[in-house]
Amino acid sequence: MEYTRYERARVLGARSLQLQMGAPAFVDHEEDDSPLEIAQRELENDSLPITVK
Repeated sequence: MEYTRYERARVLGARSLQLQMGAPAFVDHEEDDSPLEIAQRELENDSLPITVK
């Protein structure tokens, strides 16, 4: 799905906060990856548990 830059920023911010608070990641990642990098990889792979109305 194609998101506007505002939707993308909101989703990435919300998901990276979830990851930072200890939520499990839905993609493989290195231990030194930041929560934002993991959230971006999840968005690219369409594996985000977040929907936009």
